[in-house]
Formats: sequence, structure tokens, C-alpha cells
Amino acid sequence: MPPEAPAVDDAPPWEPPEATLSPAGPLDGDRLIRLTPASAIKPRPVHWLWEDRIALGTLCLLAGREGIGKSSLAYALAAQITRGTLPGIYSEEPRAVIVAATEDSWEHTIVPRLMAAGADLELIYRVNVTICGGFDTEITLPSDLGQLEDSVRQVGAAMILLDPIVSRLSSNLDSHKDAEVRLALEPLTALADRTGASVLGIIHVNKSGGGDALNMIMGSRAFGAVARSVLFAMKSPEDESVKLLGQPKNNLGRDDLPTLTYHIVGQHVADTDEGPIWTGKVDWLGESSQNIGDALIASGDDPDARSATKDAAEWLSDYLTDVGGGARSADVKNAAKAVGHSDRTLTRARQKLRIAAESQGFPRVTYWILPTETAAR
Repeated sequence: MPPEAPAVDDAPPWEPPEATLSPAGPLDGDRLIRLTPASAIKPRPVHWLWEDRIALGTLCLLAGREGIGKSSLAYALAAQITRGTLPGIYSEEPRAVIVAATEDSWEHTIVPRLMAAGADLELIYRVNVTICGGFDTEITLPSDLGQLEDSVRQVGAAMILLDPIVSRLSSNLDSHKDAEVRLALEPLTALADRTGASVLGIIHVNKSGGGDALNMIMGSRAFGAVARSVLFAMKSPEDESVKLLGQPKNNLGRDDLPTLTYHIVGQHVADTDEGPIWTGKVDWLGESSQNIGDALIASGDDPDARSATKDAAEWLSDYLTDVGGGARSADVKNAAKAVGHSDRTLTRARQKLRIAAESQGFPRVTYWILPTETAAR
């Protein structure tokens, strides 16, 4: 017969592991696995380089199509950092910015843009790498991360701007393969965390994706996955002269931030022996209640949504016209639902028609009012 199990009181007591653990396995070359209990890790609050939008010590992407002013936006933020006017942890404390840019000329484009934005040029640093033979080239990820970290600490940089970020990846890495993109980005985010400097990477988008801005980011999905936040710039579907800057991803902060609106305006920055220098400048206009997802759909990037919005807009115009140009919003929504229009589609249709919402009476009741010019047709 098998031996009897020892009584419970005789069982050896269980003891929790010590905070410092021995290696979990044998050495494999120069690699060694170590375990750290969560109790030994001190929690830290989130600090913001740009309040509620770009967390300190993280990677943020600034995405958008060509010609939308992504670089102008990035240099506007850089300028505010150098003046200590960006709302966030360094408000009233000017800090340096390191810039790796390849698509634009520093002499013809970048410096004039920085001047137009009012940057302290003494705190903006172009970063290059000197290779054998004395030739200058651009930094490469992940090869140059060690020296880049030293440079961040040397000048006390609050932000590293990569314009565009895809061009900084090693030529040995495929920007469309998740695993290879992560080989560059994960060490970069570790650098940001160690130094406290935020990384802002400019990235282009493709022409499809419906209402999901993250699906439009070019290259591997790892770009959007590794970034803790994503800013997205686009034209307003209601007025193409107005640009929108929204935030489809913000892992460490609020998900209800208002969309910002802006123009790109011409700015004369200097007169030289070679002639006057003009450039583009961001002119902030205010906030918009429209989120980026709805704006993308309303702009026509999703054919099915565009068709649904068109049908709903025609119905809404006819409905309000038939009732004299205005009706209680609750009545409109109920009538729309009865004929198969969703609340989301109805909201896009209302934006397309520029229907005003007015509160009247007591208790307050909201009415949707058809614009005069629309009602007159």
C-alpha cells in the first residue's frame, strides 16, 4: 500500500520568493533571463510634454497625407518647447529639441519654418552621423541609439523629432514587417523612457481605411501598436481650407480630447542678399466637436458610409423641410431610426447639411434647424 500522506500540520510552510531572484535558467551565450516581482517595481505617474496629448518619455506618431502640414505642426510644437510655452510639464521651462529630418532642406524649409513659429534656434539641434571618410549621413535605428541617448542627455532634450520616422529605420529592416519594425521601435521607446524625452515620429498614410485612422498608417501595424499615442491631421470635410488635428489613439490619457483646427498661412520671416524668405506657419483656429473617425467617413474615404450619409442627408433635408424647417432633435432621431438611419449616420448627415442645434423653452428642448439657404432650395 502507498504510504499515507503527511498531515496538513506536518507540511512545510510555503514562503514567498525573495525580491531578488536567481537566474531562471542557464546562461545562453551572453543572454540571461531574470525575474522581477511586480512588488519591486515602483509605480510612476504620467507626465505630459504636451498636456493630455504627448506623454513624456514615450513615442507619439503624427500621421496624415502629404500637403496637410504635418511638418509645420511638428515644428510649431518644437518651437513652443524651446520657448517654454507648450502646455505641459515644461511650461515656462524652455528645453532643447533634437531633429532628424531628411525630406526637407534645412536652409530652405526647416529653419524658415522654425523662425515663423518663433523657435529659439539655439535650442534646436540637427542630428547627423559622420561615417568613415568624413561623410555625413542620417541616424539609423537601432544602430545609433546609444550615441543618440548620450546626445539627448548632453543638451537636455525634451523631444526627438523624426521626420519621417520610416526613413530612420535601418535599410536592413522591412518597414512592412511587424517583427522588424519592432527591432527599431522598441529600443527607441526604451531610450525615451530612460531619458524622459518624448519621440515624435512623422508618418504618411494611405488612401484607404474608412473611419479608422490607425488602419491608414503606412507600413507595418507595429508603428501604431508601439506608439503610445497617435495624432492625425486631415482636411475638414466641411471646409478644405480648414485642417483638423485629432487623436485616434491615446493609451495613457483621455480619449475624449477635442479635435483642434488650424490653417497653414504664409509668413515672411527674413530678407537676405538672395531675396525675401517666405514659409508656411500654423495658425490655430480653435476646437471642433467632430472626431477624426467621423471626419474621415464624412470626407468620403469609406464608400459605404458615404452612400449611407448621402441617403440620410437627403432624408433629413426633406423631413425638416416638410415640418417647416425645424423640429425637436428627439423627434428627428426617432423618425430617422424608424426608416433605418443609425444615430451615427444621422450625425454625419447633420454635419454635412450644417444643421444648427438650438435650445428653446423651459425646460430646455433642443431643436434641429435647417439652414435658410438649404430650406429655400
